[in-house]
Amino acid sequence: MKFDGEKRNALITAYRVGLYEDSLPFWIKHSVDLEFGGFMTALDRDGTVIDTDKSVWQQGRFTWLLGELYNNVHPHERWLQLAIHGATFLEKHCFDRSDGRMWFHVTREGRPIRKRRYAYSEAFAAMAFAELAKATGDDRWSSKAIECFERFVRHRIRPSKGDPKYTKIRPMKSLAFPMIAISSARELISSIGYSEGPVWISRYVDEICNHFLKAEIRCVMETVGKNGDIVDHFEGRSLNPGHAIETAWFLMREGDLQGDRQLIETGCRMLDWMWQRGWDPIHGGIFCVVDVNGLPVQEYWHDMKFWWPQCEAIVATLMAYRLTGDSKYAAWHQQVHDWFHKHFPDPECGECYGYLRRDGSVSSRIKGNMWKGPYHIPRMQLMCLQMLQNGHENSKRDSG
Repeated sequence: MKFDGEKRNALITAYRVGLYEDSLPFWIKHSVDLEFGGFMTALDRDGTVIDTDKSVWQQGRFTWLLGELYNNVHPHERWLQLAIHGATFLEKHCFDRSDGRMWFHVTREGRPIRKRRYAYSEAFAAMAFAELAKATGDDRWSSKAIECFERFVRHRIRPSKGDPKYTKIRPMKSLAFPMIAISSARELISSIGYSEGPVWISRYVDEICNHFLKAEIRCVMETVGKNGDIVDHFEGRSLNPGHAIETAWFLMREGDLQGDRQLIETGCRMLDWMWQRGWDPIHGGIFCVVDVNGLPVQEYWHDMKFWWPQCEAIVATLMAYRLTGDSKYAAWHQQVHDWFHKHFPDPECGECYGYLRRDGSVSSRIKGNMWKGPYHIPRMQLMCLQMLQNGHENSKRDSG
């Protein structure tokens, strides 16, 4: 299969319409908080706000997306003003002044509710501030971006004081940290020329390749022991195909940008392994969780189809095809593209459902919450549109 002529144009139309006539209008119309700032993302099917609390992740992610669009698609003033709107809320309300860390969950007004042990709020805020720095030329936002990113990576090395999540009996680490470190560092390099970014990227690419990739069993582990060993317990055996496939395209993109063919091939192998483990052969779609040894897992939602793993598979398969020309990836892309567009979009109210049962039927009508917001779907639509239009995915602007 190849994406030529009519097929390629049909995909371009699907992603363009999805982004500019569906995803963006839905979130801009329903989530912008004109009274207190920032964005409310807990939305019912029709966009009605059903909870006014705010996810700090989503403040950073939507601000990043708006800045990305302004900087790399078209300088629409509305996008810039909304990015400033989001960044201002982040700066004013989302930092704990006692230790410099960021909150995870705040009230509509910005009063703190919860902070988490990990520092992903800082990673997404760093991406947001970097795009705004590029858009405005204001070095203050560049400084904020670097400050947030370095707090994110150093927090893993020296966590803040407090009760640890685990004892020292069974030390483990997750794929999520190095994958987000690579993606956010790339954003800062591309937006503000962050000089330390390549060092951090190299460090965490090495960690992923040496500790999380298991060629002997054709697998990308989600959680491993301190030295990369497989831990034979529920958590240690559980795989997250969506995370692994997202990490695969992060590595493909790095290989492309760095001219490293071996790294591109590594990313493609990761996609191959986790497609085989993650794709549902009966109903289609990417599973949430599977066991490395084929055993039962303890998550009751393991076989559901969430929105974001499908998005990451759509991006990864198209990127693999564009970088290798292997028709297998074109076929996989069409397969997951078709499955997503058959089951997730809501033709009556707009945007997409987030939570489906295994067979693709809707489990919840909710359109947004603390986790689902204007990020994975519009990022997927933007990246695929750019790859298909430009014929390559190596400008930043296959962004992450």
